[in-house]
Amino acid sequence: MALFHFAFNVTDLDETRAFYGGLLGCTEGRSTDTWVDFDFFGHQLSCHLGKPFDSAPTGKVGNCDVPMPHFGAMLPMADWRALAYKLVAEGVEFVLEPQIRFEGEPGEQSTMFFMDPSGNPIEIKGMADLGGAFDT
Repeated sequence: MALFHFAFNVTDLDETRAFYGGLLGCTEGRSTDTWVDFDFFGHQLSCHLGKPFDSAPTGKVGNCDVPMPHFGAMLPMADWRALAYKLVAEGVEFVLEPQIRFEGEPGEQSTMFFMDPSGNPIEIKGMADLGGAFDT
């Protein structure tokens, strides 16, 4: 299996560690005084100090406008539900609250959008069958 690597900018490494490591439960990897790596649901994030990318709600998915660009992960449904409950309990402000979309269609999924402390948009999807990620 190939792993995905994504490097992007954040504004504060302590806040980044608290968010990705503390809130999302991602294991911290290597780091220096200007960047930190995380195991983001089996993939590598490299968070570097700098100006985060600009985003805007220009992505049209169904009847929702979602922030573009964004990144995220696709989780088995039970893991997605557990994370959604945790984020709600922690008072995370959602761009798009946890919900199901494409219900009853190929690629049915749960989704939620939120921002990291630097304003980077994240989407976490939940799927009953991860193999259906590319169903049409």
